[in-house]
Amino acid sequence: MRMEIDLEAILQTFLVKSEEQLSLAEEALVTLETRPEDQETVELIFRVFHTLKGDASSLGFSQVAEFVHVAEDILQRLRRRTLCVTSNLITLLLKTVDALHEMVPDAVAGFEEIQPAHAELMKGLGAIRTTATEEAAAVGVEPSEGQERPKERSRKKIQALTNRGRTLRVDIEKLDRMVNLSGEITVAQGRLRQVLETRVQKGEEALEAQGQVDRLCMELQEQIMKVRMIPIGPIFRQYIRTVRDLAQANGKVARVAIEGEDVEVDMSVVEHLKDPLTHMVRNALDHGIEPPDVRKASGKDPCGCITLRTWHDAGSIVIQVADDGAGLNRQRILERALSRGMISESQILSQEETYRLVFEPGFSTAQAVTELSGRGVGMDVVRRNIEALRGSVAIESREGEGTTINIRLPLTLAIIEGLRVGVGEETYIIPLDAVIECLDLPEEERHRANGHGVINLRGKPLPYLRLRDHFSLAGAAPPRENVVVVKHEGAQVGITVDALHGESQAVIKPLGKLFHGLPGVAGSTILGNGRVVLILDVPTLLQEMVGGEAQALGNA
Repeated sequence: MRMEIDLEAILQTFLVKSEEQLSLAEEALVTLETRPEDQETVELIFRVFHTLKGDASSLGFSQVAEFVHVAEDILQRLRRRTLCVTSNLITLLLKTVDALHEMVPDAVAGFEEIQPAHAELMKGLGAIRTTATEEAAAVGVEPSEGQERPKERSRKKIQALTNRGRTLRVDIEKLDRMVNLSGEITVAQGRLRQVLETRVQKGEEALEAQGQVDRLCMELQEQIMKVRMIPIGPIFRQYIRTVRDLAQANGKVARVAIEGEDVEVDMSVVEHLKDPLTHMVRNALDHGIEPPDVRKASGKDPCGCITLRTWHDAGSIVIQVADDGAGLNRQRILERALSRGMISESQILSQEETYRLVFEPGFSTAQAVTELSGRGVGMDVVRRNIEALRGSVAIESREGEGTTINIRLPLTLAIIEGLRVGVGEETYIIPLDAVIECLDLPEEERHRANGHGVINLRGKPLPYLRLRDHFSLAGAAPPRENVVVVKHEGAQVGITVDALHGESQAVIKPLGKLFHGLPGVAGSTILGNGRVVLILDVPTLLQEMVGGEAQALGNA
């Protein structure tokens, strides 16, 4: 029986494997630059190039195989120690990795013709190979394959590095479909339960069976969420090369330290996290890490360190970007905010309030426009992107010691635990992780007409916003209203609603284009009765409450 060969599947496997291995080689090259005597790392890099050459050759990609072969020869000489590790050599090999990141996808797509830039790079690699060969001959080194093999311990470590764990690649569209199906199951079972509860005397057995269905559906949902979870380490490791190149281009020396790389997070969160992380890493290198001579004069290691760490905290994931640089200059921040009219001379800000100014649009303390900063674009993008993920971001800093940016995000963007509230005929959901407590709206506040106000909460002022007025809902408020106290970035505010309906789990559905940009709304979900309700965006509502608080205090 003749076996059909799926060439497309083979090519896609080759493409994915090559990308992973090249990223591994890139990380190892940056490590080798700081530890040039590390023979295990040299072996790892050589192994990646040797494997890639073999795979490319077997698939008929001769140009790719020839390009890799030239680089492999240089790595062979590094293995034999007939060639020294230098910063220039590492830069050239990193450019080789960059070129292969372009050449392999082109070859898979059917365009294998080598580009002029790649040919020039190949010429440079060939020159080093020739020079290294001549030098090896001069000192009597035999260019044979009989070099000493690495010790057994080295082989085991290399294997551990290259085999990062057995993984199952699943098409994202299939996963999204599974999530949607689980959401529809949730809706359907909610409807069924409502029907059964109206006939409880005749349907006790049916209710028991429904309870079993509930448990199975919840287990299915949990399994789907686990499939969507991926380790955050690969995202963090991308910045090892970024920091190395940017530091070198700006006369600095810096490295990346990673903690908690095995912590898993929903892949949808990871996709939206790349841009904010890039902005923060670049800012840490530009504003935080000092030049080597300045660090040395301050008693610091000339090589700065940017630490990327993460951990789970209850139903959230916490991500930190910390540097051991100069820290934020609080006085300079205040002066820049004053010159831009963001604060008044008489205004007194706490340290937390001062650092929050960094997230304002267009704010920058850079004294000159550089490749990295000075254009006033960056941290405001970070805040917007993080808040779009239902997260929060805050800064801690000590002048002369460094800065830490803390990001808190939900573990998943697909499901949310929420508090259902009612206003008139409408129902809304407030994310439960933002809710602190609920209380009655005081009698004297019920007749306020502007939709904003401030109440006394155990001796402290609590600004609140009436949801009815915010969404311009028709009808009169009931005799008794409730205030849901929510938190965001250390602040507490109140959302006034007509009724509290209790906690529930919501499967988040994206808003249609018609509702994009609607203030105070983060998404939608479907209740058990089939009704569509809106999920509130607490950070956006907070911004409106801040303005309303000032107005309310002025009218008090």
